Amino acid sequence: MSSKSAKKQRKNPIDTPPPSIHHLEIPDDLVPKEIQDKVKSASENDILCQSYPYRTKMKREKYEKELKLLQIEMLKLQKWAQENGERVVLLFEGRDAAGKGGTIKRFMEHLNPRGARVVALAKPSETERGQWYFQRYIQRLPTNGEIVLFDRSWYNRGVVEPVMNFCRPHEHHTFLREAPQLENMLVNSGIHFFKLWFSVSREEQFRRFKARETDKLKHWKLTSIDIKSLGLWDEYTEAQNTMLMATDTKASPWTVIHSDDKRRARLSCLSYVLDQIDYADKNQSLVGNFDSKIIGTKEMMYDTSKW
Repeated sequence: MSSKSAKKQRKNPIDTPPPSIHHLEIPDDLVPKEIQDKVKSASENDILCQSYPYRTKMKREKYEKELKLLQIEMLKLQKWAQENGERVVLLFEGRDAAGKGGTIKRFMEHLNPRGARVVALAKPSETERGQWYFQRYIQRLPTNGEIVLFDRSWYNRGVVEPVMNFCRPHEHHTFLREAPQLENMLVNSGIHFFKLWFSVSREEQFRRFKARETDKLKHWKLTSIDIKSLGLWDEYTEAQNTMLMATDTKASPWTVIHSDDKRRARLSCLSYVLDQIDYADKNQSLVGNFDSKIIGTKEMMYDTSKW
């Protein structure tokens, strides 16, 4: 065949279908069968965890109405912070698929990006691995008038790294000792500092991972580490409890949010944070209305006597 004929038979690049988007699949043996069956048989609005204080998810209409009012309060807080040179730091931590990212999005949705930003760091570079562990986080703390939200933070070393063997035991122990010292300094410097731990049941976590597996818009959210974590539920629980006990202090306490219902979790988290800061023109009856059934101290949200 002549080169001329070969050219005629070549397909137009526009007619060539794009390669399929690579995505991961969850093995069947990582989660107990009874949990898998429970997820398969449930309707979209059912809450699967029997200990959760509600049986169905919050209605969208009610959620959106309350969310708008709380986001207006966030704008008041931002204006107050900018006018008075206040600094606000929020750490969003918790189980994989516990709803941290969605809550951050609602915090940030209507804020002026010139005075509010999200910090979501990739794995450390070679240079950063040679630095003091907290160094790359400290340089991203706020200046006067700024709100900074950490989408995961230095607490990677509190839970994920020791469970996945990304750090050595002595590095983990050093972190648990040093983190409260660092946070005391941040609070003493005048920063309004919040540590938010998002908790989710094993059933709901598996349901959200399955959604990521099948929804092409969510494939990027499902990583190999996420999948591995499904089979390490007990190890994550033990590391979580150890971390909460070691780093929950009077100066920088943990606030736990049970987030099996994402809408309730977002509203209560917004309301709780707003309630803790004395900004101008606050609607106290609104922001003080967080749901204490799903948000509170570690003692309120967990049976710590078993730790």
